[in-house]
Amino acid sequence: MKIEFFRHSVSQSDIERVKQVLSGLFLTTGEEVSAFEHEFSSYLHAHSTVAVSSCTAALHLSLLASGIRAGDEVITSPLSFVATANSIEYCGATPVFVDIDSKTGLIDVSLVEKAITARTKAIIPVHLYGQLCDMKALRSLADRNGIALIEDSAHAVEAEREGYRSGMLGDAACFSFYATKNITSGEGGAIAMRSDAWKERLIKLRLHGLSKSAADRYAKRYEHYDMEMLGWKYNMTNIQAALLRGQLSRIDVLWARRDKLARRYESAFKNNHRIRLIADLAGAKNARHLFTILVDENKRDAILGALQENGVGVAVNFRPIHLMTYYREKYGYQPGVFPSAENIGARTISLPLYPSLTSEEQEYCIKAVNEAVS
Repeated sequence: MKIEFFRHSVSQSDIERVKQVLSGLFLTTGEEVSAFEHEFSSYLHAHSTVAVSSCTAALHLSLLASGIRAGDEVITSPLSFVATANSIEYCGATPVFVDIDSKTGLIDVSLVEKAITARTKAIIPVHLYGQLCDMKALRSLADRNGIALIEDSAHAVEAEREGYRSGMLGDAACFSFYATKNITSGEGGAIAMRSDAWKERLIKLRLHGLSKSAADRYAKRYEHYDMEMLGWKYNMTNIQAALLRGQLSRIDVLWARRDKLARRYESAFKNNHRIRLIADLAGAKNARHLFTILVDENKRDAILGALQENGVGVAVNFRPIHLMTYYREKYGYQPGVFPSAENIGARTISLPLYPSLTSEEQEYCIKAVNEAVS
């Protein structure tokens, strides 16, 4: 049996919506993007949303909008995709890593507080695997120190904790619609905000710093544009937005299926002493973006190989950022500095988790995992 690591949930109706956009005149940022921004804000209970080309773009622009510049420090987690730290580097600032909670993989708030200096200008908590960090504590910490709070919500569209969701407590929450995400446009991202403080700046920053988009210039009577600031080419297209809108309308149904599959994995592995599971936060809603198991670090790569040989698609989320060549060489990081992040990074394996995964396919995965770790 061959089981892919990921299969998207794009439906025929989503394809038809894209066809409607393609049959029209305006393919780039326009009404479809505006509609998605409104619908996404409504789903999140956020004040507003700016759609962009990727979560990396969302993080970069949010940092710029917050005023981050060369010489500043931004505190974040070492256990994430490299884009989290890279976006800080793009601004000329320095990523300051702090270790994570060993049970959940989420950033340790007590270590964040200890890492704050006079040069700290922002915190980027990473909502890893689908669970939210302690945003109430981080919001209080950010407010006391007058620094920005920017959420890396790439894994956390559906997540909830203590009555809040991404974009409700952070100054900005950055989302990913990459090919393997819970809703996808192949590539894409969004910035959700709790106020309009950064909105106009973000809209200009995502399109070269121009005062007017193409849609603005051509909608009625042509109007000249000005370049008011240095911006980037980070806008979302109507084609991408069309793909997302239908999936967003089905997001609760898609989540319910992934949640059921995740609970089956948990039940199957909970008594296997060779497997450790990431702890679920009590009373919180896990977005169920990834299902990750932790195995013996000395056997992890062999287990990965065995699963692939048996047709089970797998991934590693993530190797710690500070041990990547670029960050080791630039900042001198050595193994052992962030033990909890390194422990999970050395042991983690992500298994197939998507709505179209059948019960038969999942049972095959479970059997293959139990055999591989034995």
